Amino acid sequence: MKRNSLTTAVVAGIAGVAGFAGLANAVDLNPDGLGQVLIYPYYTVNKSQDTQFSVVNTADVGKAVKVRFLEGYNSREVLDFNLYLSAHDVWTGVISTVGDDTTGAQLLTRDHSCLDGIQSGTPQPFLPYGYDGTLANYGQPADDGPQDITRTREGYFEMISMGDIVPGSALEADITHVQTGTPNEGVPPDCGSAQGDTPGNLVPPTGGLFGGAAIVDVGVGTFFSFNAEALDGFTSTVLYSLPQQLTPSLQQANDTVATNGVARAYVFEAGGTLLTADYANGRDAVSAVLMADTLYNEYFVDPNLGASSDWVITFPTKRFYVDQDVYPGATIPPFEVPFAGGTSNVTIGTAVYDQEEGAATPSTFNCPSPFNPATCLAQSPILPYEVNVVSFTNTASATSTVFGSNLHKELSTYGNAGWASLDLIGPNAHALPGGTTPAGVAVSLSGLPAVGFYANNVINANAQPGLLANYSGVYRHRASRSCTGADPACS
Repeated sequence: MKRNSLTTAVVAGIAGVAGFAGLANAVDLNPDGLGQVLIYPYYTVNKSQDTQFSVVNTADVGKAVKVRFLEGYNSREVLDFNLYLSAHDVWTGVISTVGDDTTGAQLLTRDHSCLDGIQSGTPQPFLPYGYDGTLANYGQPADDGPQDITRTREGYFEMISMGDIVPGSALEADITHVQTGTPNEGVPPDCGSAQGDTPGNLVPPTGGLFGGAAIVDVGVGTFFSFNAEALDGFTSTVLYSLPQQLTPSLQQANDTVATNGVARAYVFEAGGTLLTADYANGRDAVSAVLMADTLYNEYFVDPNLGASSDWVITFPTKRFYVDQDVYPGATIPPFEVPFAGGTSNVTIGTAVYDQEEGAATPSTFNCPSPFNPATCLAQSPILPYEVNVVSFTNTASATSTVFGSNLHKELSTYGNAGWASLDLIGPNAHALPGGTTPAGVAVSLSGLPAVGFYANNVINANAQPGLLANYSGVYRHRASRSCTGADPACS
């Protein structure tokens, strides 16, 4: 068996047992972390933190990859470029602040992998042009979120395989590192020719990418590491584009087998039941594999230990539904309202428990007092952004407690430790309609497409005499899924 994707093989086996013929690429969320597309749920440079990251090509062939950084309010692009990974290559970088808290973020890489659109060794500031109206003539008019450069200080990023590089081609020769016999000194011979040699030297991409990131404060000694989410079976076609283009994006999931739509999704429902659903567009297929009706995780906020807890909840496809300036044909569900006034609110449900079955009643998001009804909406449990950071605390704060996020809400705790659930179906019954099984059965997935994690920090002020220590932990969200329809996976 090729080292492509164990999950794809398992799905193929299940599909074969189910009697589905002509199995080809279909997008799925790979629990093993390997895929064609990587979604990194968060980056930040707030509170003097940097975000380090890496991507690894485990395949025996090179890959052309679109790298895109998106700010957290409305997922407007702040930097994109093309990356060429040779076989077995690793690319690394760090996102840091340009200066003080009034400046934006920037990317620096000293890695030798070939880049098209930025230069290795030179800091590249993140740019406001995607949201401030500079690119209005290119289909990106200004939105009404914040317009200053500080908007680039937190968000998330994605890497999308555009194609595999043909072995023996001029492009492969351009970007393959020439080894010297000394570790980490191999350098590609001709990155400058990569753009010109790319057309005609790509074939549809296979999987094999994995990645991770860490939010680091060197001075304080915190290190919050997490894995990128991996989508496999994303595309059966080459998706190459030049830098500074909005394509490829998560809208372009595609396959060659779906008979009721242009994109097929494999979604594992409760009990491990496989749901196969075809959609009229790739955006919905990607949303389907990321759907959750409820998110679950823990919190720990003991003041005697200086403990603090943040949850990151990111909606990687939300912009395709709510940013109607860039995507004018967008339909809103599973979200609620278009992005306007700097937000696109979705109302959810919350439940908070201690470690002994005790529950907070009611459990609501906090607002600084006196609260502003226009922004806080009277403590309604609302997530207003593409990237949302929920702090667990009983006191109001201008930023989140762990990451210093400005895209934050505060959820009251019940005691110093426990767990919580976020009901993403909410009172407005969020759901993704439009799915059709191969048998022609209509299905609708409940909730919202979300990724993220829980980050916890504990401070020991007396680790040694005169020595302060920080202990950091990150835990991926757990989720449940549900759907409606006559398919057995929805029963």
